[in-house]
Amino acid sequence: MPQHPSLNLTRLRKAAGAAAIDGFFRGLSGVGRWHPNASPARHGVEVLPDIAYLDTGLAQHRLDIWRPRAPTGPSPALLYIHGGGFRILSKETHWVMGLGFARRGFTVFSINYRLAPQFPFPAALQDAAAAYQWVVQHAGEYGADLSELVIAGESAGANLATATTLAACFERPEPWAQAVFATGVVPKVMLPACGMLQVSDAERFRRRKPHKIGPFLQDRLDEVSHSYLHRLSDLPESHRGLADPLVVLEGAAQPLRPLPPCFAGVGTADLLLDDTRRLHTALTKRGVVSEARYYPKQVHAFQAMVFLPQARQYWQDQFAFLEAQLGRSLPTHRGG
Repeated sequence: MPQHPSLNLTRLRKAAGAAAIDGFFRGLSGVGRWHPNASPARHGVEVLPDIAYLDTGLAQHRLDIWRPRAPTGPSPALLYIHGGGFRILSKETHWVMGLGFARRGFTVFSINYRLAPQFPFPAALQDAAAAYQWVVQHAGEYGADLSELVIAGESAGANLATATTLAACFERPEPWAQAVFATGVVPKVMLPACGMLQVSDAERFRRRKPHKIGPFLQDRLDEVSHSYLHRLSDLPESHRGLADPLVVLEGAAQPLRPLPPCFAGVGTADLLLDDTRRLHTALTKRGVVSEARYYPKQVHAFQAMVFLPQARQYWQDQFAFLEAQLGRSLPTHRGG
């Protein structure tokens, strides 16, 4: 039966919008990498690329290690999980995150993971959990201090970082969550930036602000939700919850281990702003140290655009929080 013309137009609109967004973020990352200040050596940083955290042979199961070239002792470990709506981007596009943390003294484990829609939930979370276990087992081999483990990510990566943290603190039924819990290691600090923390309800933003959510933005939200969760019904109901870590935190279940302090920043022009607000409220109600920062007129993932004054402020605020929670000063970065 022929497709209704309006359906074909909607699909074309969504495909064009997805291509535009994908190209923008990949292009921005690629251009930035040619800048002289992007050189790790300029900042006293070295990179160990493409280390397998799972023995599958897949590029999706590799990580890059960014670390100071001349550390004075063990450095804090940081697991970074990139964003991209669960369906695009990589550790390569997120090089600025590895560099940004490493030049302030962290040993950063920046991971790839399997992407939707080919690999829907829970594949990305299973991979984040496997990478977490790998870091717990191997961080010391790379000069990283596991007692100062930080977990971070932005957008979809913030979702995965938050869900992995919940797996370390709550006793849950999912096998991948149980494996994280079995490590006995809880992150010292959690850094979920501009997170999409409830993927299953893509319409909630339109319900709240219908006059601000046009077709283009709603298409992006629908695309993320569908591509990531289109096989959700294949899972037992008890294995679906960590797709929406915010809902878990807003629920009644109590963790067996204390949740770590959290710094969450977001721009006020970010469509996902409310998820950070809700995260801060949920953590505060649970008595968790939580600092939420809202940056005026900034868009989604602006902190990656380090040439912006507000992005630099974000990094300063984030490092001040880390110093307070780790109880020590971080090295002043070298280079530009």
